[in-house]
Amino acid sequence: MSEPATAAAIEVEGLVRRFGDLTAVDGVSFAVPRGQIFGFLGPNGAGKSTTIKILCTLLEPSEGRARVAGYDVRTAPSRVRRSLGILFQDPSVDDRLTARENLWVHCMIYGVPRGVRRARIEEALAWIGLAGEADQRVRTFSGGMRRRLEVARALLHEPPILILDEPTTGLDPQTRRTLWDRLRELRERERLTIFLTTHYMDEAEHCDRVAILDHGVLIAEGTPEELRRRAGEERVTLSTADDARAARELATRFGIEPLPTERGLEFAVSGAEELLAKLAGFPVQLQRLSLARPTLEDAFLALTGHTIRPDEASSRDVLRRLVKMRRRT
Repeated sequence: MSEPATAAAIEVEGLVRRFGDLTAVDGVSFAVPRGQIFGFLGPNGAGKSTTIKILCTLLEPSEGRARVAGYDVRTAPSRVRRSLGILFQDPSVDDRLTARENLWVHCMIYGVPRGVRRARIEEALAWIGLAGEADQRVRTFSGGMRRRLEVARALLHEPPILILDEPTTGLDPQTRRTLWDRLRELRERERLTIFLTTHYMDEAEHCDRVAILDHGVLIAEGTPEELRRRAGEERVTLSTADDARAARELATRFGIEPLPTERGLEFAVSGAEELLAKLAGFPVQLQRLSLARPTLEDAFLALTGHTIRPDEASSRDVLRRLVKMRRRT
């Protein structure tokens, strides 16, 4: 299947999706270059999964347009789906089948040529570390094993774009690291484009670019470093031989009014490296110094006014409420 010539793997322009009176996605625009890891960051209910469903052709946009691998989601949905490997938030493997059988079914559905199916399945099982469990029923697998199997299945038909909706929700830290190691390896080897939604800040650090979505609106986009800089100043903590005198010296020399805490003197500053160089001649003996740079969590808080902690309601509960609202209108 040849793809239209386009510089971007995903292009979204003025995307809107309404459910009755509720606007879940409100005028969102962005582009994802080929071979990039692009993160959609936001709490549950921000519109991330709705955007994913539009890109996967499971929902039609109310307004705007979206193109995937150069194909319009409205006019060429079958070509869009062929261009995608998809990992949804909810488990989707058949737990009555073995790992190998799940992969074989996927090959048949997506028309993977018979002559390459077996080799491709064996390679996928080895790559995700499930070769030894290939003939076990999936119902015996841990959550991490199922997630790795879903990643392998999504890639069997060799799509140019992988879409991941909250790929590591519910996984333990070690399994999350393993999965990300596999994804980065795949991106480097295949120049795969990876589009993911997440509310985990540490996962967003793996992305080349991040877009922050809140209440259906795209409020910021940039590299993780660019977004961190928007969070503002760095925080310095000093512990000295005489904190009271040190506080007076900081105010006199640098115009800094530190806050006394159990850890020492704390203050925010722009250009912390320059200040630290000047502290080399500080008249009070420094016992301990630490520098905390803004995080993506700080950036999200600065941009939205609240944290990214997920809501108690699951996306499925939100969808049920939307359906009820729609029936009443």
